[in-house]
Amino acid sequence: MPATDCREASAASFSGFGFSILNRRHDQVHSMDSPRQEIELDSFQKQVAERFHDLAAVDSDELLSIPWIRKLLDAFLCCQEEFRLIVFKNKDFLNRHPMDRYVSEFSERSVKALDVCNAIRDGIEKIRQWQMQLEIVLCALDNQRSLGDGQIRRAKKALIDLAIGMLDEKESNTTLAHRNRSFGRNNVTRENKSVGHYRSLSWSVSRSWSAARQLQAIGNNLVAPRANEIMATNGLNVAVFTMNYVLFFVMWALVAAIPCQDRGLQSHFSVTRQFVWSLPVISLHERILEESRKRDRKNSCGLLKEIHEIEKCSQHMNELTDSIHFPLNELKEGEVRQRIRELRRVYSSIKDELDPLERQVREVFCRIVRCRTEGLDSIGRANSRD
Repeated sequence: MPATDCREASAASFSGFGFSILNRRHDQVHSMDSPRQEIELDSFQKQVAERFHDLAAVDSDELLSIPWIRKLLDAFLCCQEEFRLIVFKNKDFLNRHPMDRYVSEFSERSVKALDVCNAIRDGIEKIRQWQMQLEIVLCALDNQRSLGDGQIRRAKKALIDLAIGMLDEKESNTTLAHRNRSFGRNNVTRENKSVGHYRSLSWSVSRSWSAARQLQAIGNNLVAPRANEIMATNGLNVAVFTMNYVLFFVMWALVAAIPCQDRGLQSHFSVTRQFVWSLPVISLHERILEESRKRDRKNSCGLLKEIHEIEKCSQHMNELTDSIHFPLNELKEGEVRQRIRELRRVYSSIKDELDPLERQVREVFCRIVRCRTEGLDSIGRANSRD
């Protein structure tokens, strides 16, 4: 569902949490002004559940593909927009205990997620470098009337460079960390003028940065709200917890799929099943972990389906070029051209999808910044009135 369709409402109680907020005492100090706000909070939970049910419904061939990752990011943007509206409508409650603590922790996790977005963009740039190597192979061998030794040698060199780039993850990511930039402000340095799509002043993640440690920090102390706090905040802290968990899972899935510095999937996911969105999230977590344990994926620099296809196609082509002797017989030439068709299909899927994916990651970055800024501004204004 596109981000523009993120504002549908649903009239339902909070029974999905194992309690009903409608049964609270009407004389509570922090009571809401109307049942409509209760409905909006419950609607948010249901919409999160629906989006993750859609994500979990795909078969194994679609899971962790670029289109699936884009769908995941779109789901995040929709959830973020719904959450932003809830925060805006309830901004007077944000500086009251215990909401002030929930908002502060969400703000800290958001900052950590921004680093993950930067690292993911480094990873997308790395895939783009692999795409360039595939293009060299295609230029050397595709649409040629006849295949000669020079063409095979050129393709072979590109395939070797590609294999080295996909294996040497740490060194490659360190190089990208110096070349890439985070999202946001325009850069005016001479270096950045020569690379049009790097557009900010700050560097990307540092050499010592670790995706695994960053995910651990985002998920640290992420526990479901206690019943007394839920009642004290009229369920508003449940919305914050839900958005925290959505943020955590989406960042974890991005790190699982896309190459980044010091990847690790050991983050612990534990959420009570009373939340209506918990089952699809837990199911996706288990399926992604299962994919990571497959023999041909264990040493991969990313679980993205297209990365796996690059690995397979380039390996097959590399083995084929090793077995070539000139002059080529008709059977061997036909085999080469078949492998080239497979390589072109993989190349085309990456070429068409990487730029939209990068734009979505940029949009996620900007939305996180916007939501965090608006939340902090709301707290500041509320404190100034007090």
